[in-house]
Amino acid sequence: MKLHQVMTNVFLVEGIASNWVLVRDGRDLTLIDAGYPKDIDGLVASVAQLGHRIEDIRGVLITHAHVDHIGAIPALLARHAVPTYAGEHELPMLEGERHEQATTWDVISRCWRPRVAKWAVTIARAGARTSIQLPETRALQADSRLDLPGAPRAAACPGHTSGHTAYLLGETGIVVTGDALITGHSIVARTGPQLVPAFFSHAPAQMNAGLDALARLDADTVLPGHGPVWRGPLTTAIEQARN
Repeated sequence: MKLHQVMTNVFLVEGIASNWVLVRDGRDLTLIDAGYPKDIDGLVASVAQLGHRIEDIRGVLITHAHVDHIGAIPALLARHAVPTYAGEHELPMLEGERHEQATTWDVISRCWRPRVAKWAVTIARAGARTSIQLPETRALQADSRLDLPGAPRAAACPGHTSGHTAYLLGETGIVVTGDALITGHSIVARTGPQLVPAFFSHAPAQMNAGLDALARLDADTVLPGHGPVWRGPLTTAIEQARN
């Protein structure tokens, strides 16, 4: 686990193979995403590193229902009952009614590539095969603003999954993009703003439409689900991701 301070009260945390975000307001925290199941210790440690306890978390926001972003949430909820939120079209995945995630075969068939093989071993150990359901998650409407630390506003950007949602943090100019826009991935040599490899996405052809939705946001700092913080006009990041 590595914690990076983005601004005074916003932190990006690198987990085993994905990121989560902590937003602070006084003694209260908002958590956005939560890594793999085995990231629970890192998640608790990242909260403690800020001088907080998990009981200070007031809400958990979910960008999408893939195991590398929601894996540690059940263990967190077992210790501290807190509301979870996601885009309304993501609820069927969180309830276990539908699956929009790369299959085991999608990964195995690419393991001839050294980068993929190494990553596959890492995520297997992190709990990638775990089935996660969060049926109590509350639905978010597009453009809704939550009364949580950071004043996050939901921005629907489907493509990676049907209900993928980014979160614009108040007036900070920071957007948490999940997997709609990333800046790096273990299986890809390229760095900088980019789309996730197509086999990870439910509807790859719609990913550009998701970028269009992000382009309407007033932001100049990207906190992605994979890769480091990116600073600069969001429109520039999107242009790079399209190329």
